Amino acid sequence: MATFAKASFNAASYATFRPTYPPQLYKKVLSYHRGPSSLLLDLGCGHGLISREFAPFFTRVLGTDPSPSMVEQAKSSTPSSLLNISFRQASAEDLSFVEDGTLDMVVAGQAAHWFDYKKVWPELARKMRKGATLAFWGYKDNYFVDYPKATSIMDEYCYGEKTMGPYWEQPGRQILRDLYRDIVPPEDQWEDITRTEYEPRMMGKGSGIGELLMYRRMKLGEIEGYTRTFSSFHAWAAAHPEEKARKDGGKGDILDEMFDKMLEAEPEWREKGDNWRDFEVETEWGSVILMARKI
Repeated sequence: MATFAKASFNAASYATFRPTYPPQLYKKVLSYHRGPSSLLLDLGCGHGLISREFAPFFTRVLGTDPSPSMVEQAKSSTPSSLLNISFRQASAEDLSFVEDGTLDMVVAGQAAHWFDYKKVWPELARKMRKGATLAFWGYKDNYFVDYPKATSIMDEYCYGEKTMGPYWEQPGRQILRDLYRDIVPPEDQWEDITRTEYEPRMMGKGSGIGELLMYRRMKLGEIEGYTRTFSSFHAWAAAHPEEKARKDGGKGDILDEMFDKMLEAEPEWREKGDNWRDFEVETEWGSVILMARKI
């Protein structure tokens, strides 16, 4: 989480290029929920997307994030008409500002793999009411489901030992890649534990295993912007300050090199010439939703 918490991190770019969550994800979480809907806590709220989506269904929504720039982005992105949402800088490990037994739902989108569960499970046990809902979800590596060669190249650049692989923050990234299977709610505190998973496959849209939730038709230029929000890229760039992106007047960085390789491998992309960034591709992400009820 350290990369996103840095003051230098571009929260606006993150908000622009990161994928959004589909309506069926929110419906799945809301249909699971039982009892009162007075207070929801959105852990690792980022730019506030999830908090805003749940606002119509709860009396109060509190979004927290350890990053001051993310909190400011969340505040500036939230309409003044949503009076029931508030944001504050805080970590999941310290919920001392929440009254015991008052939380009806706790959610975390693309954040739960960073938590220290030796501290988080006891905190949630104190702060959530009996029967309250826990919903953690995340998405991992994106696939171009119609273009296996480009997907393979992107995977090599993201995880290869000589590319960005060593620059992911661990163990968080691997926990996410394993679809949160290492996040196990204690059985003496939680019940009705459910997991919804999806693993993409390279045989077209919806050809993966499980329930498809995270997908989007994107321009390659949007994909380019998205890859520049990766924490591994930010860490790589900090370690290679001499390698500047072409868009910034340099000779090219590791992501320029990656896209060069993908264009070489995919004739349909290459045929677009200088307009390759406008070419659209079907993109799917491996994803997971973990839900449980407080005993």
